[in-house]
Amino acid sequence: MTATESQWFLPSGSTRRGGCDVAVDDSHPSWEHTGLQVVTLGSGETWSVGEPGWEYVVVPLSGAASVSCTGPGGDEQRASLTGRASVFAGRTDVVYAPSGSTLQLTGSSPSSRIAVCAARVTGTGTAGFRYVAADDVPVELRGAGTCSREVRNFAVPDVLDADSIIACEVVTPAGNWSSYPPHKHDEERAGVETALEEIYYFETQVEGGRTAAASPQHSDPVGYQRVYGSPERPIDVFAEVRTGDVVLVPHGWHGPSMAAPGYDLYYLNVMAGPGETRAWLICDDPNHGWVRETWDGVPVDPRLPVGGTRNE
Repeated sequence: MTATESQWFLPSGSTRRGGCDVAVDDSHPSWEHTGLQVVTLGSGETWSVGEPGWEYVVVPLSGAASVSCTGPGGDEQRASLTGRASVFAGRTDVVYAPSGSTLQLTGSSPSSRIAVCAARVTGTGTAGFRYVAADDVPVELRGAGTCSREVRNFAVPDVLDADSIIACEVVTPAGNWSSYPPHKHDEERAGVETALEEIYYFETQVEGGRTAAASPQHSDPVGYQRVYGSPERPIDVFAEVRTGDVVLVPHGWHGPSMAAPGYDLYYLNVMAGPGETRAWLICDDPNHGWVRETWDGVPVDPRLPVGGTRNE
């Protein structure tokens, strides 16, 4: 593994601290605008977070939880998150907490795995607490053929009012490519591109979620993630990813995210940046953007959507 790859590829367990299975924040070298914490809670167990200048989106990965939020003005809000059996089971309800909030999560299942996405907010936040029901999360089927994937847009600008954070989750069926063509968002160019750090948090499963009894005796659900830069801004990551792994994208072209044959791939994306406008504007790698033209008339993979309803 190269030095640059080891800085941006964080294997499962390598960031464990403070009761979290995953803990990524601005203490990581050259990381400023986004954060992610994943915590596992038993029924009735609690965990709290709240840092000045950060806003949050709470996303159940598996199981259920309740959320208590004390806002920046001392007001209290509560929500019960129904969650889901796994990230491959379909959409989930989420909670948004504004900058200056303190959150307390309480597990409502024997084992609840909860992701807390975070973004830095400059100045006084303007957004308010919000609960988003699973049925209100738009599901987009993006791409075509072997580039088909399912995108659940629970915290993108058109869906969730927030100050900085942009977040969504993507499911890619076994053998397909997503985050493709490779693209970037690391410059502020009005109406064309926005500068956004990005976190990829991964989970994998045997294709179709077959039960252990029906799965091969020996299996190792795996996917792959590519990130590359330019001579002026180099970065070079080609990571083999499994459940709990994280890839950070500070800049550069990222993609493809590859689901190996036999294994489905999930990733949670968290984005934010220094710009004044909260927008998700990307630029394709000019060497590969032409691939989009080949999708005309090609149907979306019939395995999609996974456990959910399309709602564009």
